[in-house]
Amino acid sequence: MKQTVYITRKLPDEAVAPLKEKYEVKMWPHEEVPMTYEELVKEAAEADALWTMLSDQVDRNLITNAPKLKVISNLAVGYNNIDVQAAAERGIVVTNTPGVLTETTADLAFSLLLASARRITEAERELREGKWKAWSAMQLTGMDVYGATLGIVGMGRIGEAVARRAKGFGMDVYYHNRTRKPEAEEMHGFVYSDLDDLLSNSDFVVLLTPLTEETKNMIGARELSLMKETAVLINVARGGIVDEQALYEALVHKKIWAAGLDVFEQEPVPLDHPLLTLPNVTVLPHIGSASIRTRLKMMSMNAADIKAVLEGGQPENTVTP
Repeated sequence: MKQTVYITRKLPDEAVAPLKEKYEVKMWPHEEVPMTYEELVKEAAEADALWTMLSDQVDRNLITNAPKLKVISNLAVGYNNIDVQAAAERGIVVTNTPGVLTETTADLAFSLLLASARRITEAERELREGKWKAWSAMQLTGMDVYGATLGIVGMGRIGEAVARRAKGFGMDVYYHNRTRKPEAEEMHGFVYSDLDDLLSNSDFVVLLTPLTEETKNMIGARELSLMKETAVLINVARGGIVDEQALYEALVHKKIWAAGLDVFEQEPVPLDHPLLTLPNVTVLPHIGSASIRTRLKMMSMNAADIKAVLEGGQPENTVTP
């Protein structure tokens, strides 16, 4: 019998074709309607390989009840949706898609920074809603980006890519990270800083750290109070890094000037979320890596790693201990 690959979201035919040549491929038929957890557990129980999305909960219970499972390949660089320890205990390989989305996500992060600084989406809404009646001197004025100070929390590949873009805008770049990057400091002039000083001195703060027990709610009321009243917070990492209620209060009471968010603690974000009511919040539906070329490359990496494991080889991108 052919080994079975289950894909938890409808993907393009060209991405799935390499697996269909050798394996029985089953796929959830919807692009925008996700599987329920119960449906995922049921399908995983019969699968040799799971091709998952970041929104899929792959916990110990699912893994325990999937006796044939050999590999879980996640269409993301992050994998906090998967119980990697439980997978490792069962000898199941977990893979992800690092590296390929670096530049695309950095583009999006800087786009969100620019849009938040210059009130792009707010201005577009006013025009479309017929509220633009005349030009006025201070209408929709925003914050300058060129020559400002950028603070990056989480200086991995994407952080360095954002920082390189910032140098083109004449920005001073500070960063906070678990480990220092002396080569980047010497080559590009980036400055290492502790978190409090970075928050206090930056005009723009971009969050790019992974979501872990240590980073959950790392930006809360105290941290936001350290930021300038003219500062802009950008989050393209994970929603759980920011205390969203504290951010809402900081924006309402003008403790900081604006925020740009590509991620939320609950996704899809509820339409009654308080942050969606604020004009000084630019929001996106988690599209950090959403360019056609990048997403297809991510899928190609997943497919290749699934094939490698099912054929008894070594996948290129593994996160399992």
